[in-house]
Amino acid sequence: MSRYDKGARSERELLNILDGEGYSVLRSAGSGVNALSPDLVAMKKGRCIVIECKAWEKGSLSLAPEQFEKILEWETRTEFPTFIAWRMNGMGWFFIKPAEFERGRRNYNITRRKALELNRKLEDVTK
Repeated sequence: MSRYDKGARSERELLNILDGEGYSVLRSAGSGVNALSPDLVAMKKGRCIVIECKAWEKGSLSLAPEQFEKILEWETRTEFPTFIAWRMNGMGWFFIKPAEFERGRRNYNITRRKALELNRKLEDVTK
């Protein structure tokens, strides 16, 4: 399975979970190609959540500066809560705020350990 297929499948999984929670969800197909928009925008009763989805099994998650800066731009322009949702096999989704990433030499990073310590799950984001 290609990385695109895995990512698209994970995006659809989270979209369906949010739909089941009563959210109307927009998915930006191909968002990983142009990095101009986040993967999902979820709306419910005047509330909106912006989500960039990642399904990654390594010990840390890295975002290229261009992609990370576009996420920050969305957050600044919309003032909507914005998260990077990291899907870990067998553990579900963890929601990380952009400010919780650290700037590395080439990318913005967060370790699996830090994401697990934050332990921000969907119910924490949708309250």
